[in-house]
Amino acid sequence: MSSSDEYKLYDCSTLLLKVTTSSFTKAQRRWRIAYASIYSVRVMLSLAKEIISKRGSQHSSVISHLHPYVALDIEASSSKHWGENFLSSSFAPKIDQKRLVETVKEKDLVSLRQLGGVEGVAAALGANPENGISDDDQEVIKRRDMFGANTYHKPPPKGLLYFVLDAFKDTTILILLVCAALSLGFGIKEHGAEEGWYEGGSIFVAVFLVIVVSALSNFRQETQFDKLSKISNNIKVEVVRGGRRQQISIFNLVVGDVVFLKIGDQIPADGLFLDGYSLQVDESSMTGESDHVEVDATRNPFLFSGSKVADGYAQMLVASVGMDTAWGEMMSSITSDKNERTPLQARLDKLTSSIGTIGLAVAFLVLVVLLIRYFTGNTKDDDGQKEYIGSKTDVDDILNAVVRIVAAAVTIVVVAIPEGLPLAVTLTLAYSMKRMMADQAMVRKLSACETMGSATIICTDKTGTLTLNQMKVTQFWLVQESIEEDLANRIAPSVLELFYQGVGLNTTGSVCKPISGSLPEFSGSPTEKAILSWAVLGLGMDMENLKQKYSVLHVETFNSEKKRSGVSVRRKADETIHVHWKGAAEMIAAMCSQYYESNGIIRSMNEDGRSRIETIIQSMAASSLRCIAFAHKQVSGEEMEYDDDDSGKTHQRIKEDGLTLLGIVGLKDPCRPGAKKAVEACQSAGVGIKMITGDNVFTAKAIATECGILGPDYHKESGEVVEGIEFRNYTPDERMEKVDKIRVMARSSPFDKLLMVQCLKQKGHVVAVTGDGTNDAPALKEADIGLSMGIQGTEVAKESSDIVILDDNISSVATVVRWGRCVYNNIQKFIQFQLTVNVAALVINFVAAVSAGEVPLTAVQLLWVNLIMDTLGALALATDRPTKELMQKPPVGRTEPLITNIMWRNLLAQALYQIAVLLILQFRGEFIFNVSERVKDTLIFNTFVLCQVFNEFNARSLEKQNVFKGILKNRLFLGIVGITIILQVVMVEFLKKFADTEKLKLWQWGVCILLAAFSWPIAWFVKLIPVSDKPFFSYLKRSRIIFTIVKQAIYHRKSSSCRLGTGCGR
Repeated sequence: MSSSDEYKLYDCSTLLLKVTTSSFTKAQRRWRIAYASIYSVRVMLSLAKEIISKRGSQHSSVISHLHPYVALDIEASSSKHWGENFLSSSFAPKIDQKRLVETVKEKDLVSLRQLGGVEGVAAALGANPENGISDDDQEVIKRRDMFGANTYHKPPPKGLLYFVLDAFKDTTILILLVCAALSLGFGIKEHGAEEGWYEGGSIFVAVFLVIVVSALSNFRQETQFDKLSKISNNIKVEVVRGGRRQQISIFNLVVGDVVFLKIGDQIPADGLFLDGYSLQVDESSMTGESDHVEVDATRNPFLFSGSKVADGYAQMLVASVGMDTAWGEMMSSITSDKNERTPLQARLDKLTSSIGTIGLAVAFLVLVVLLIRYFTGNTKDDDGQKEYIGSKTDVDDILNAVVRIVAAAVTIVVVAIPEGLPLAVTLTLAYSMKRMMADQAMVRKLSACETMGSATIICTDKTGTLTLNQMKVTQFWLVQESIEEDLANRIAPSVLELFYQGVGLNTTGSVCKPISGSLPEFSGSPTEKAILSWAVLGLGMDMENLKQKYSVLHVETFNSEKKRSGVSVRRKADETIHVHWKGAAEMIAAMCSQYYESNGIIRSMNEDGRSRIETIIQSMAASSLRCIAFAHKQVSGEEMEYDDDDSGKTHQRIKEDGLTLLGIVGLKDPCRPGAKKAVEACQSAGVGIKMITGDNVFTAKAIATECGILGPDYHKESGEVVEGIEFRNYTPDERMEKVDKIRVMARSSPFDKLLMVQCLKQKGHVVAVTGDGTNDAPALKEADIGLSMGIQGTEVAKESSDIVILDDNISSVATVVRWGRCVYNNIQKFIQFQLTVNVAALVINFVAAVSAGEVPLTAVQLLWVNLIMDTLGALALATDRPTKELMQKPPVGRTEPLITNIMWRNLLAQALYQIAVLLILQFRGEFIFNVSERVKDTLIFNTFVLCQVFNEFNARSLEKQNVFKGILKNRLFLGIVGITIILQVVMVEFLKKFADTEKLKLWQWGVCILLAAFSWPIAWFVKLIPVSDKPFFSYLKRSRIIFTIVKQAIYHRKSSSCRLGTGCGR
């Protein structure tokens, strides 16, 4: 026997109330009082024995001192009055918290009974099952201090030092540091401490700068992701406090709170089942078992944090939170994986590897050439003397020269390897995630940022996404009679009572009457709130009175597959059993064989009557109304149906046929103001919009036309609108043929949505899907991008998705598409900029080394260029905001190359110009400008850096000739360009020995700026040159194939000649 049953037996107040208030005869009253007296004494004795046995006490004398008092006039107990003292008085727990935590964790029913059952625990924790705990901040704080907060200890986030040390793991950086140390040692030995530290010390400083800037960028990005992670974990939980239902943060939940759970919710803490129906829980995240666990008041009242509600609904008493839960212990030991590699990052890793290989090859050639030239006596020192003169050369000088040559070669590798590419991706993803958060989209998986830019189809829900999800009952049909006003007086009391049952007892919502005279508060889903509001304010329903008159026997909760919910109730006055169904109007009507008239007369539903009802439903749906029907049937105990499940348990089944139709309500849910504009924006960007809804086909068509998904030229035979069952019953070939034409799918199940996603993906589309229900999880996972709803979405749907749309708005979905394209575009801009520098630096150093035996750009100078190019360049170009032009292009295909022909055109033009200018300066600079060799080298360095600064502007737009459009909005870009120029002036003018430069005169600065500024007109003219859409490397592939065919043909011809005895050397 459960503890709840025991308490029912022990409570005889109802019996005593009847004795004192009912019209019994004097003799009958005496007999009943005598019975109650004997019963009360027995109960008290049994309670005393139970308490004594629990405490292990043998003091039997306690029993002999019990006095049999008889209550003659007792008021019936009420759960409303029970616990009121807890709400008013200050809270003091009467329970051992450790024991309670262990009882719940171990699912120990015996221990729970010893604690007084669920009701005993609630009383000890000062919680009222109906009113919850007091809605007082001081009490909540007190409970948090006593029992702990609902948070778990996380491993500390990675600090700046971690990223600094991580940067030292780079092999090239380590080699440079070794070279710097050797150079420092040899320099001090040769020139003394005052002069000898410059070369080695400057390399040290340059390497340190690169490490610090890189570490700061990574640390900032890590901090950003941590913030977003905290926001995504901040789930809203519905609780009752002080008798009022409200939503609070999961982190503000305390022991004693009464939590409302529904399908798809994540259980926020460990707790005990208080009340509810058909509750099934998915504990796979805790136990690994995929089978759903049934939870009820008797056999298994235990609920665990981290589990998901698979079916039914319930109220839960929070027993333990945070680190006291098994979920908290488990999560505190898990570190979240921040090393997620997106598809774009994987492609860039390959590109980086390829460029790095080329850089290594060039650096190795430069190393070999420089070493050969040095050891063959072809290099001279500052005084014009040969550096190497055989055995006469000092060993220290040889080692110093070799170290200098190795440092130059390694620096070429540093410049060649584009470490900035991964950094640019990370920066642009972190930046876009932050901006998307402000635009009502929370990214859960990084890859979704970039994949969304390639989306070709968006499958969207109707309710809440295209509409406002602000439901209001605007039409009411008592089957064949429309009633608009004075509802309560125009409907027979018997029918009105049935409506009260059908609305008030078959709902997951609730009505809270405020203390003041203001309107009641309604909670639940928008549909439930609208219907409850209509019943209370329009029909005069009293929810509290209704619940006292009826007891609920069984509930079948609503889900998107059944599209209906049912309840069986027993009227306490006469013990009659009533069945009620509520749901999609045409589905409920199909379950009915009769209908009620307003006067209470029941009519049989013939074909003509059924046809008229269908016409009413269609006309309401065509007005964009959601049609909900109510049906009823009174059944006897013998008519109750039962089912056995796989585990052998018997469950009641609610009767589904032979019902009587009560009435139909039409709920208006207006379209979102920006929905049509957002749909048009997506369509103009080449992204198709398909509406998949569970609503009636006429409602779906009306909303789709209003939002612009269906055009004015729509006709029935076009195949643009289908019902779920129709789509499901197509053959696979028919589905593949028709799926592109479909724009609206009505009366769809989650399986239909999954089927459509699979078909679209097979057709080569990149599919984004919106979903809010638990049953949408498979479609959200199957899609390339799953978009869950932040307001209406269940926790299961959110966990299955890649991005959470926080305001459930289609406009935010369009914004996500724009940001996705922006991410991809920003990465392409940076690749173009980086590769230009790579190509120019490699060619200049290689040509100069081979021909002149020296590199014009020193190790420090190249490291400075690397800093501008990698870190500052990534910051400048990766943070551009999305433009309108991005939504005027078709989506980027899955297989489209990362470096397009347009990018190749732009970067080759700039690289060739830079190579030409710098090589002319290298070989003819001294003669043209009549300057010394050190000034010439400074001119080369200065011109090269300024070329990158000017080229940064060119990289802002890959195709547009006007690269200055919107530049004032990107203050970060202007700031970085300004900082780069200032630091370059400092390097040239003030850090002569550090950067190995000479001061430049004003006219020399003018020459450098003029040469660098030429990159602007070159970029302007180059963008006029048309390029083919066919990838650049496909031509190389074709050439290789043609060469292979020709080779095979020649070989085949030779073989044929041999077989004929000719041409074989005979």
